[in-house]
Amino acid sequence: MRSTDFSVSRLPGTGHGHTLATRQLLRVATYNIHKGVRGLGPRKRLEIHNLGLGIEALDADLVCLQEVRLFHQRDALRFERTLLGWPDEGQADYLAPEGYEVAYRTNATTRHGEHGNALLSRWPIGVVGHHDVSDHRFEQRGLLHVPVLWHGVEVHAVVAHLGLIHASRVRQVERLSAFIEAEVPAGSPLLVAGDFNDWGEKLDLPMQRIGLKRARAGAERAQRTFPSSVPLFALDRVYVRGLACVSATVPRSSGWSRMSDHLPLVVELQLD
Repeated sequence: MRSTDFSVSRLPGTGHGHTLATRQLLRVATYNIHKGVRGLGPRKRLEIHNLGLGIEALDADLVCLQEVRLFHQRDALRFERTLLGWPDEGQADYLAPEGYEVAYRTNATTRHGEHGNALLSRWPIGVVGHHDVSDHRFEQRGLLHVPVLWHGVEVHAVVAHLGLIHASRVRQVERLSAFIEAEVPAGSPLLVAGDFNDWGEKLDLPMQRIGLKRARAGAERAQRTFPSSVPLFALDRVYVRGLACVSATVPRSSGWSRMSDHLPLVVELQLD
């Protein structure tokens, strides 16, 4: 396997050895992994194995993933004779670092397979929920809901991948609001993370109206995640309630830009 640079910025003292201070921070990554492959036609290549190394390097408590496959018959056949090959298990289970719990639900079914959202958690998880927020028949979209027990506090995580049309995204935020009201206790810390496809930066106000603020820290330009080769747009975000953002970083290197058309966003949160 070729070596790949997975450098990741972090706050001082936030390594694997969790001290009393670092235990107060919840490190959350959100990442659209582009179904574990890149390129088209004969140049199509399998990146799922490098993604596994990259996700482990993020050292996040929660990893929120979009465009994750449970299976895909055509790609599995295409890559079965490559050096490492298509993983035998679903991509969420394959990508989970040792000791992490995994939640996955399908959003979209296609001719040869399917894909959806996943949560990889260093902390115990509760009952996993899924809510369909598809706005029209051409885009199948869903919300993955996972309660996480973090140092005795139940934090509710929602992994989202919203639509390509602004009007659809606004309606999906309305459905997100109804889902939160029905499924998340009013006083519980909440984070909604994922690929919001919000090219025009228009969703912050609708999200504020439903009680969610965007996790921001540092320079706005530094939080751009798409396209991975030359990031121009901050499509990947974390919105929070009952949590405050301490840091927000986007790892940048040739390794990260190769693996997906998105870069991951990593935020560190504390109770508000």
